Amino acid sequence: MPAPQRILVINPNSNDAVTRGLAAALAPLARPGGPAIDCRTLAEGPFGIESQADVERVALPLRDLVLREQAAATVIACYSDPGLHACREATDRPVLGIAECGVLTALARADRFGVIAISRRSIPRHQRALRGMGVIGRCAGERALEMSVAETASGGDTLARMIAVGRELRDRDGAGAIVMGCAGMAAHRGPLEAELGLPVIDPTQAAVAMALGMVAVG
Repeated sequence: MPAPQRILVINPNSNDAVTRGLAAALAPLARPGGPAIDCRTLAEGPFGIESQADVERVALPLRDLVLREQAAATVIACYSDPGLHACREATDRPVLGIAECGVLTALARADRFGVIAISRRSIPRHQRALRGMGVIGRCAGERALEMSVAETASGGDTLARMIAVGRELRDRDGAGAIVMGCAGMAAHRGPLEAELGLPVIDPTQAAVAMALGMVAVG
């Protein structure tokens, strides 16, 4: 039987506030008659993916969820791309990681890009992924907010801190585009782009846009 025309977007942490933020950010991508965009929370996940241990912990539950669901394409909505390759082994349908898609989209907008990370300890993990993609030389820099995933999704002074870090990436590091390095930052893309005057990439929007294209062309 053909797969249902649905893009499954999985938040690998158990914070429903992040999932609601994703759904709001992805609403503009929905089209009448097009694939549904179904945002789900991984109940088994930690409250935030903030360490390599967290990344490893959710890999198999993510794979199991992909196996249970019959989506036309799946997006793993965490900037560490947890379980990406295990999930790709589990299905012949597209599985996309938001970090890969966010970076690829940034490279289509600028020669060099910067990343806003949630914390300094996440930066080595992101840098390993960039080296694996072969694009580390086009990363102008990565700077951290020193916040938790939950804090980025809850509002407060998140946008002000993102603007300050974004200015450093633009003015000190020479970034021509900014990638938001956490799915919990989704609500801040528009205001941040307006303030910085640079393309700001929400990696989950980037990944879902790619998934929609893949489904459209079969």
